[in-house]
Formats: sequence, C-alpha cells, structure tokens
Amino acid sequence: MHANLYALGAIALWASIASLGLALTHVPPFLLTGIALIIGSLPAWPFVLRDPSQWRVPLRTLALGVYGLFAFHFLLFVALRNAPPVQANLVNYLWPLFIVLLSPVVLPGVVLRVPHVLAALLGFAGAAIAIAGGRGLDGTLAWGYAPALASALVWATYSLMTRRVAAFPTTAIGLFGLVSGVLSLLCHALLEPATSLSTCDWALLAVLGLGPLGASFFLWDRALKRGDARQIGVLSYITPVASTALLTVVSDQPFSGSIALATVLIVGAAILGMRAR
Repeated sequence: MHANLYALGAIALWASIASLGLALTHVPPFLLTGIALIIGSLPAWPFVLRDPSQWRVPLRTLALGVYGLFAFHFLLFVALRNAPPVQANLVNYLWPLFIVLLSPVVLPGVVLRVPHVLAALLGFAGAAIAIAGGRGLDGTLAWGYAPALASALVWATYSLMTRRVAAFPTTAIGLFGLVSGVLSLLCHALLEPATSLSTCDWALLAVLGLGPLGASFFLWDRALKRGDARQIGVLSYITPVASTALLTVVSDQPFSGSIALATVLIVGAAILGMRAR
C-alpha cells in the first residue's frame, strides 16, 4: 500500500507536466528539460553535503539513471516535434503497458498472469481515449512515432532495471537528474537557439523542476523499490487521464464524455491489476 501511495504521488505530479508546459511552450525543449532536471536535483543536495557517499554509485547505475531521465525526455521531445503531438503522446503512454508486460522478462520470479494482461490492455484503452479525446488517429505516418515508441520503452525498461542493479539510495536520483540536466543543456547549446527567460518563466521552471521533473522521480524510485511493478504499471494509466482532466480546467475546455469513459476504464484496470496475484 505504501509503495502504491508513492507511485500515486509521482503520478499526481506528472499529471501537471502538460498544464505547466502550456505556459512554457516558447522555451526550447532541451533548455526547459535541462533547467528543470537540475532544479529537480536540488532536494538531494543537503543529504549529499552531509554524506557525499550517497552519490558514489557504480558507473553502471549512473548510466542507467541518465539513460532513463535524459534519453526518455530527449526521445519524447524529438517525437513531439516530428509527429502530431496528441498521437505521439498516445504512443509514448505505452510505457505503463510495457512495465506490466516486461516485468516477467526483466525481473526474476515475477509471473505475468491473464488478469495483468487484461488490466494492461484495459488501461491502455482508457489512456487512448483520454489522450485522443475521441478524435481518433488521423492516419498520418510520421517518422516521429518511432522515437515516441522508443521513449516508452526507455522509461519502462529504466523503471524495471532499477531493481536489477546494485542497491542505491533514493538520493542518487538527484545525481541522475543533475547529470541528465547538464547533458540537456549541452544539447540546447549545440542544437537550439539562445533564449532569454523572464521572471515568470523561471518561477514556472522552478515549479516544474521541483515537482514533475524532481520530486516525482524520488517518489517513483521508492515505489518501485517497495512495490509490485505490475500493479504500479497499471496504476500509471491514471497519468494521462489526470493530465487531460487538468488540462480541461486550465484551458477552460469542457469535461467530455470521452474523459469520463477513460476514467472508468482506467480505474477498473487499476482495481483488476491490484487484485491479481
């Protein structure tokens, strides 16, 4: 139960990414990601200053952390630039399904049962309805779908592989974010035009960094270390629903029937997945 609460905390924070992003669309994506990830690493700094050994992790573990935080955002932003955003997000939200389905492949002793598969498919159906908003795919076959699929695989495999590497303190997530943020800023310097930021931009970046691109990773790590990856993967389907519902509030759009249907499907999937053994 505690693990699921940690996961729900991360999911709640991730649900605000799209809404915060509406106010930061003028900020180049690598610059936005780099600043937010570095800010997100700040909560770990006091613990590391008292005990620097908490950031002395094996190179393999650091590489896994950078793979998860940097590669995921890099591929996602590439996808959003080269495919219709709604459809690219839909493909990206395959990652909860991949967590459920890849658990028995990556984690020893984990068995995937029929209820888990049904829950994952039910949750994906709800996520599809929530993100597509009932409009359906437009038939465009853009190459950006490939990095969107790759980003989903990155986050799913990163989430599962954190349980295969040597145990590391949750504060090490701050190191992952710091290194990933520096790499993102390097990409910004090489690939994106220079941009000046206003005081309001910095305030929003601070909120984004401390929440969706900061605290959420610490909560997610604790959830994965303490809980059942299959259940957490199914719970993750709440993210697109919550994100879309929040967007309807901040953008003054009506709460549609498709969102209501998606909510029913996803809650049902979460219940089915958590009751499965």
